[in-house]
Amino acid sequence: MTERAGSGPSPRRVLFVTGRLAEPALRRVLAEMKPEFTCDVAVMGITVAALMTTEWIARGLGVTEGTDLVVIPGLCEGDPGVVAEKVGVAVEKGPKDLREIPEYFGSAAVKHDYGAWDIEIVAEINNVPRLAPDAVRAAAEYFHASGADVIDVGCTPGVAFPALGDVVRGLVGAGMRVAVDTFDAAEIRTAVAAGAELVLSVNGSNLDVAKHLAGTGARVVAVPELGAGLDTLDPTLEKLEQHGVSYLIDPILEPIGFGFMASLERYAEVRRRYPDAPMLMGIGNLTELTAADSTGVNALLIAICQELAVRTVLTTEVIPWARGAVREVDIARRLMHYAITRHAIPKGIDDRLVTVKDPAVLAFSQDELRDLQARLTDPNFRIFADRDGITVLNNQRFVRSTDPGRLVDLFAQLDVTEATHAFYLGRELARASLAVTLGKTYRQEGALSWGYLTPPDETVSDHVKLTQRSKPKPSA
Repeated sequence: MTERAGSGPSPRRVLFVTGRLAEPALRRVLAEMKPEFTCDVAVMGITVAALMTTEWIARGLGVTEGTDLVVIPGLCEGDPGVVAEKVGVAVEKGPKDLREIPEYFGSAAVKHDYGAWDIEIVAEINNVPRLAPDAVRAAAEYFHASGADVIDVGCTPGVAFPALGDVVRGLVGAGMRVAVDTFDAAEIRTAVAAGAELVLSVNGSNLDVAKHLAGTGARVVAVPELGAGLDTLDPTLEKLEQHGVSYLIDPILEPIGFGFMASLERYAEVRRRYPDAPMLMGIGNLTELTAADSTGVNALLIAICQELAVRTVLTTEVIPWARGAVREVDIARRLMHYAITRHAIPKGIDDRLVTVKDPAVLAFSQDELRDLQARLTDPNFRIFADRDGITVLNNQRFVRSTDPGRLVDLFAQLDVTEATHAFYLGRELARASLAVTLGKTYRQEGALSWGYLTPPDETVSDHVKLTQRSKPKPSA
């Protein structure tokens, strides 16, 4: 997702700051974009735009009268406010790749009112009786930081849990909302007395606990009898209402191969039978039990919940491929809320759930690369990747490989022997090869995009040291 820093009115005249090498590409992008505002380009006295700092820009930048926004390269180090204070105009760092400028100013930018949600996330810590107190606290803090609204303390059937009350009190004392996951009536009473506000779950097997929950304010999750239909919900709901206990209905999401589609139909049927009843879906039953990346699975399940007004979901992160599931649900609930409440396709709004494959693959044509090489005066290598291969060039060499698996052959043509530089090129070529293999955009010295998992880019402080070819040592 590309997001503009500013949220004010659309600019009327924008000054784009760049270096000498990027000027032709920048002008071409702006011409093709055809924006509604006037574009000016300021070419600073430096070859590589990424090596600018905001202090350096502030010392040499002049701004035309009428300009109401200055956009500096996204890879510049420093605070844009330094430039703004000097020129008296709003200044933003643009995208790290100039080819993303249209998106930066376009419809794919985050809407100013994007981000609302109405689905709460319950994140379960599994097998808590077998965990040390520090491990429970760390897991709870991790889930809370990932976006969970309620921390679910998962009890283990048949395993005594004398510390349950202390665990719940500790989490509540840390400012967290807490649920307890057990059918055991004694454990339910202990957890609620210690401050748990949600109980998973109750049915005919433990319904007598309802009288102990009256007046506590705790909610319970009502489920059908084991192996039985939705009609078995009615006695449970009637008893809960008699005791004044608030409830959510969970028809139980089944794994694929064990009635998955039928269980989805049950959720729709519950919504028809009980149009105003709160509902819960345990989406971990699918993400944990399906060997597929959890990002897309979570997105689809949250869309179903949003359409059916299922306002609480339960998930966890036990299996390795579901790591990050809480963060994914936090993103998905915002995306689907926006899409469904505004009758908009969930595309071009928030791309953070697109992890392995990029939403769009940006690449330079061979003509553009040849034109760039013609303007180079230094031996520093530039690396580019596209759908078909990898190109490495400097002022003397233009090497291209269409087989990303044969980097050794490409590297041999570069005639690089200095160890530091060879390491740098090897690292960058490996990253470019991965981008070609997966169909991702490669940007030299920039992290590949992995959606919400994208790491921050490295700083450019070592750029010259790593990219320049070493000078020969003087002879003795």
